[in-house]
Amino acid sequence: MTPPTRAHSDFSTRCNRPQVFALLQYLVFLGAIIQLVGVLSYIRGTLRGETKPNRVTWLLWGVIPIIATGAAWIDGVRWAALPVFMAGLGPLLIFAFSFVNQNAYWKLGRLDYVCGLFSVGAIILWAVTKAPAAAIILSIIADALAAAPTLVKAWHQPETEKIGPYLAGFISQLTAIAAFKLFTLSEIAFPIYLLIINATLFLIIKRNTLFKLSR
Repeated sequence: MTPPTRAHSDFSTRCNRPQVFALLQYLVFLGAIIQLVGVLSYIRGTLRGETKPNRVTWLLWGVIPIIATGAAWIDGVRWAALPVFMAGLGPLLIFAFSFVNQNAYWKLGRLDYVCGLFSVGAIILWAVTKAPAAAIILSIIADALAAAPTLVKAWHQPETEKIGPYLAGFISQLTAIAAFKLFTLSEIAFPIYLLIINATLFLIIKRNTLFKLSR
């Protein structure tokens, strides 16, 4: 039998690369499971009264990524949209279970009204201009504003937050990168934003522990 030539080996390698990249996109399912586990850890803390979720924030965090998922899907994004969808489903579950927790509260401030306006504006702009990317940009702004109260609370009262959903959310969005195909704003903007906000919340909550370990 004639041994394979170098040219044949190079050809086989080139043929296998697309298959490998095609398989990488399915990592989003692993990310979705990890995200769900993180959410369940927060829900457990909520049921035990160990956390004090602001229902307004979690509701907004649930609705906004769903809007972004819809806009991305319309713009041709497929598997990379799954982690963003899970980023919305998780907070909606936490919002639902928060009604069992007596420590949970409604706190509707000016910032929440602004976030709501941006969310509605994203839907209207999407419907009028038929431009999903514009809706995603507004959704990112709305989500960042919705995160502000939790960022402040996590800084001053880190013990009232669980790192589970933020760490899981960070890992989940990493899997979205493996599923990038189009590299359009609609595909990459919201996952990258979620990477940043989840990493920020994790570092704020665990900053004292991390500081002690670094000493």
